[in-house]
Amino acid sequence: MPAQQYDVDAWERRERLVLGVVPYVSLGLATALGLLVDHGSPGRIALQLGLSGAAVAWVTWFAVLHPDRLERPRVAGAYFVVLIGLIGALISVNGMYGFAIITGYMHAFWLGPRWRALAVVVCAALGAAAQLGGIGNIDRGDLLVYLLVFAVNVLLAGGITLFAWRISEESDRRRDVIAELAEANARLEAALEENAGLHAQLLAQAREAGVHDERQRMAGEIHDTIAQGLAGVVTQLQAARQARERDGAWERHLDVAQRMARDSLAEARRSVQALRPQSLEESALPEALAEVAGRWTALHGVPAEVRTTGTVRTMHPEVEGTLLRTAQEALANVAKHAGASRVAVTLSYMGDLITLDVRDDGAGFVPDRVAPTADGGYGLTAMRRRVARVAGTLEIESEPGAGTAISASVPAVPMGDAG
Repeated sequence: MPAQQYDVDAWERRERLVLGVVPYVSLGLATALGLLVDHGSPGRIALQLGLSGAAVAWVTWFAVLHPDRLERPRVAGAYFVVLIGLIGALISVNGMYGFAIITGYMHAFWLGPRWRALAVVVCAALGAAAQLGGIGNIDRGDLLVYLLVFAVNVLLAGGITLFAWRISEESDRRRDVIAELAEANARLEAALEENAGLHAQLLAQAREAGVHDERQRMAGEIHDTIAQGLAGVVTQLQAARQARERDGAWERHLDVAQRMARDSLAEARRSVQALRPQSLEESALPEALAEVAGRWTALHGVPAEVRTTGTVRTMHPEVEGTLLRTAQEALANVAKHAGASRVAVTLSYMGDLITLDVRDDGAGFVPDRVAPTADGGYGLTAMRRRVARVAGTLEIESEPGAGTAISASVPAVPMGDAG
């Protein structure tokens, strides 16, 4: 429980205890003093005891056993009128019962704000009468004295009562504020629990997305390295068989196939370890492109010219790896589908962008009508995904019989920058 709530609850418990105990103490003390000083008839004594018992029973029934009923204004008003009537009757019998008027002051708290002031005035009037020996002892000669005593009682008791009311109202306000804070805290805890659930859900989705992205990356890497390498190996083995049957120059093709198989194996290992392509480890991007184009030309017998424009700068590994893999995939597509006689690869450093253009004079196609390939849709799709991962764009221009131009534009992120 919050400390503030504990303080308010403790105050309310003490307040209820006082409201419950004071009537018994005050009535008991007044009865004891009244019996000591009053040597009247047995009937007078019986009247005092009867009225005291009635007052005790009245207070016990409402203020102790059923205090919730006093929350209703009409019930509280009736309770207070009867209580003051009993105390007034006791004061009229014996002035010592003026001590019991403190119960009236305190139980005026049950009344609404409009009636509390009137209740204090009535209690002050009865108290002043008791202080002058009882209601029956006041005559015209003592009227001025009574009025002065009454005024003092109103000022003193009224001031103390007003102060107590203010404290009670402040306690009620504090209780309401604490209740509102507790409700807000409960809503906050519920929101935190909901956020924790959402956080766990987002983590699960992020893990799934990470697995999916990693699968896409590995699929693309396998397509760019192992698949292309094995395709080249198959091509060389087929060429070796044909050369053996034709002119016996098959050993050269076997050497090329062996070298390609080794390179593919090395690139596959680097892909699994998410490392940069081997070409970029050993040279800058323009030289790596020239090496890739040279190997492609040697394999397919189609000249591929590489040209670089702008000031060459070392870029982030992810950027350079994306451009190199895009060039490899574009050249692989030319070899598979274009039937070109010439290919031009242009790398352009342009301020905050780097562009890669791969053009061929092959058969061309209609880009919007390209169906997914038999190997799962990699190729153009793989290039788009790869370029998009580094916030780049890929544009394809082609017409049947007019060749194809592929242009990849990526942000020029320098080496060392993470974003």
